[in-house]
This record gives sequence, C-alpha cells and structure tokens, in this order.
Amino acid sequence: MSQHHPDLSLIFRALADPTRRSILTRLMLGPASVSDLAGPTGFSLPTVMRHLDVLEEAGLITSAKDGRIRTCAVRPEALTPVRSWLDDQRAVWDARLDRLEATVMSMMKDEDDERE
Repeated sequence: MSQHHPDLSLIFRALADPTRRSILTRLMLGPASVSDLAGPTGFSLPTVMRHLDVLEEAGLITSAKDGRIRTCAVRPEALTPVRSWLDDQRAVWDARLDRLEATVMSMMKDEDDERE
C-alpha cells in the first residue's frame, strides 16, 4: 500500500515548511538558480541551501552546478506517493461517511415509522 512508501515521511517533512512549499511552487514554473530562489524569501543563501537540501533529500527537486551557478528543478513525479496516500485516505473517509449517512438515514426512517 502507498502509506508504506519509504519516502513518504521525507516528502511530508519537506512539504511541512511554507518556505519549501513556496520554493516548489516557484520551481513548477521552471528551473531556477539558488540566488533566484533565495530572493523572494528574504533568507540568506545558506538558509535557502538548507531548505533546498531537504527538498532534494526528499527527491522533490534536483540540482546541478554549472560553474558557480547551482540550478534547481522540480521533480513533479516525486509527489506520486503523496497523491496515492491521499487517494487511499480519501477512499477510507468516503466509505466511513457513506456508512454514517446510511446509519443516520436508517435512524431517521425508524423515527418516522415510530411516529406513524
């Protein structure tokens, strides 16, 4: 099952931080240098690099160095385990809510039958 995917905890840890989510959102537009990614955050380059390390460790981004410029790119396929886990959770909760609805409807019908 998808909830046992070995990288799922790493991915959720990476996605837990709003700065990292912001970086991923920016990278969805296309590859960017570390300097370009750091600009909007207001953080120092070493701080941004630590965020990028977490994203890379989770497999959400890749980075490549060309001379003095490190460029990062998103790996959208890395979110597949999260989507699978969420789909599984949705199915579980949909089934629970369907059973709850059936129970409530049955109780309402029983009440109506008692009143008649």
